Amino acid sequence: MTATIIDGKAFAARIREQVATEVARIKAAGVTPGLAVVLVGEDPASAVYVRNKGKQTVEVGMESFEHRLPADTSEADLLALIAQLNADPAVHGILCQLPLPDHIDADKVLAAIDPAKDVDGFHISNVGLLATGQKAMVPCTPLGCLMMLRDHHGSLSGMDAVVLGRSNIVGKPMAQLLLGDSCTVTIAHSRTRDLADVVRRADIVVAAVGRPQMVPGDWIKPGATVIDVGINRIDAGIKDDGTPRTRLVGDVDFDSCAAVAGAITPVPGGVGPMTIACLLANTLTACCRAHGLDEPEGLTA
Repeated sequence: MTATIIDGKAFAARIREQVATEVARIKAAGVTPGLAVVLVGEDPASAVYVRNKGKQTVEVGMESFEHRLPADTSEADLLALIAQLNADPAVHGILCQLPLPDHIDADKVLAAIDPAKDVDGFHISNVGLLATGQKAMVPCTPLGCLMMLRDHHGSLSGMDAVVLGRSNIVGKPMAQLLLGDSCTVTIAHSRTRDLADVVRRADIVVAAVGRPQMVPGDWIKPGATVIDVGINRIDAGIKDDGTPRTRLVGDVDFDSCAAVAGAITPVPGGVGPMTIACLLANTLTACCRAHGLDEPEGLTA
């Protein structure tokens, strides 16, 4: 058996096309969705990510508002900016890029964002709404995973799903989304007894532990769908010029798992591209809700 490769890059392009079509529709009604991204400091990975977000926001026809603040920005000044964005009717989504400098309380900043504009889905109100099965803003990475699973399987009802990892960003919201689609859900983690046996019974495995190639193929039930959220940079020898060579791998051992699974996401090119696509989808959804417009089908949980 050779697994079907779930191409996140191609699927994310389809999502962005759908978002662009919907943006054009609501712009014709006089409304332009706006996404504000706040970056504090000069973290290189964050800077690249913010640049990509801004580029893709503009490409789908939305307004992009970037706020780049120096690393020594005070917590009070950042909270004042958040309050200003909350009050700005042109801004429908607010994203404060993490990590923040140590002197700023990230929880306080996330709690200050208007839940209706919280396109990252991290506000405690959205966490509670998701947990109780109500309309919420959903974190982008789990939403992307859910979209790919629905696209591959159609209905997920009755399927046995194991989520490896219990983070607030991926593991917990992923479990809630799968419950919402009527899966039987187990959240497994580093303290889970007989972890291999737990994973082996799953029709769907979502790996989000942050440990490179932790899941081997013999943990996977034949024909199962494997969604690999991990992005880990590992040593890959030495280049010709003597500098270290690295490569990106996921939380599952791709080759051995692909030999057993029915479908699998690669790293890179799997879940990663879906995150920004879902951020754009969330901004569109937030805009539609703010203006009482019909929400686009297939772009929400």
